[in-house]
Amino acid sequence: MRVKNINGTSDNTCKCGTWLDHWKKFSGQSLPSYCPASACLQKPEVGAHVQKDGSTDTSWYIVPLCKKHNGETGKSLNIGDSVKFASANVGATCGKY
Repeated sequence: MRVKNINGTSDNTCKCGTWLDHWKKFSGQSLPSYCPASACLQKPEVGAHVQKDGSTDTSWYIVPLCKKHNGETGKSLNIGDSVKFASANVGATCGKY
């Protein structure tokens, strides 16, 4: 799946503490050993805000990425299909409680 980082989301917050914790809670997955960006061997350190690239789906999602790939804005990244997307919409996730 190809994704693009969304610029200007660092001020967004949720009740989970961090966006990486949000991803773990709402994806139902444990943190992968490596950043899911193709051929990356770094550890995922952040929950990155992304949109699916080349899709009519304009929703925002959280995926785990290393800091290097999280900083690559405006560039399309190919991430592994095994990583689930967690909705970044707090009104439909952690903000409901």
